[in-house]
Amino acid sequence: MLLLYVLVAEWLFFYWAGTTTNRRGVVVGFGTLDRQFDILRHSCEIGLLALALTPIILTAGIDLSVGSLLGLCAILFGKFWHDGGLSIPVAIALTLGCGALAGGLNAVLITALRLPPLIVTLGTFSLFRGLAEAITRGAITYTDFPASFLFLGQERWLGLPTQAWLFAGVAAAVWVLVHRMTFGRGFRAIGFSPEGARYAGLPVARRLALVYVLAGVISAMAAIIYTARLGQAKADAGTGYELFAITAVVLGGTSIFGGAGSVHGTLLGVAAIAVLRNGLACMPAVMRMNSAEEMAGLLTGALLLVALTASVLPQILSHYRSRPHPA
Repeated sequence: MLLLYVLVAEWLFFYWAGTTTNRRGVVVGFGTLDRQFDILRHSCEIGLLALALTPIILTAGIDLSVGSLLGLCAILFGKFWHDGGLSIPVAIALTLGCGALAGGLNAVLITALRLPPLIVTLGTFSLFRGLAEAITRGAITYTDFPASFLFLGQERWLGLPTQAWLFAGVAAAVWVLVHRMTFGRGFRAIGFSPEGARYAGLPVARRLALVYVLAGVISAMAAIIYTARLGQAKADAGTGYELFAITAVVLGGTSIFGGAGSVHGTLLGVAAIAVLRNGLACMPAVMRMNSAEEMAGLLTGALLLVALTASVLPQILSHYRSRPHPA
């Protein structure tokens, strides 16, 4: 609930500071309807990655490779269509399959070899980005996609950006998985105590494998939407997106230690990050310095530190109060 108040206050601040009237008397900046649609359009990929990370962080895991996997899948999609001569639907299906394989690689290393998720995904973070750079040799950018495909990322359907409907469908599916299915409710038990979950009869390895494969598929989906929005596929797509996605999940109340969190909290975190990024781009002072992206990265990092501190502060205070004090 507190995050909802912060989101409203954030929106009102940027509406006040980033909305102006030009010489013709037309309202421009943050308060326009087009800008609100831009917030929806530009937050879709980060929102999808945050939805993918929510079940993972609930299990006390982490996936640092989602941003790099987005870039790799964008390149693979462009190569399937441009170099392979495949149709758009076939290229999309193959890209989603590649995302599942990449997520499966993380799953095997984490569940079968019992390696720490942080180390595994840090390695695949570099691996996926390196593969994208190697495929394109750091210079190839795939463009000239058909208008029927670009409709997915640049046009509106029933009054809203097209990708917003896809994002809503994925959000609803993940919410049902986490909050309404017995399978998904086990994520919290695994995050709270993996050994206890095993003693309770939960197939811990199988469920952990599922969340990483699911993250790979959703990352591939985000890559397709990213390509449709920009009209190009390039190797550096999704750079830094893992930071924004993790911040949104933690800011939404999901404990980085696992066992507690919600999908709707993640959605509020995504909205807060999206309003912050787009609001900064509308502020005159930031526009004059041409530093909206840098400011967004700086404030996002600060938000992540604040959210992490707030999550462990009650434990620290409880431990301090339980210590015996000298008379």
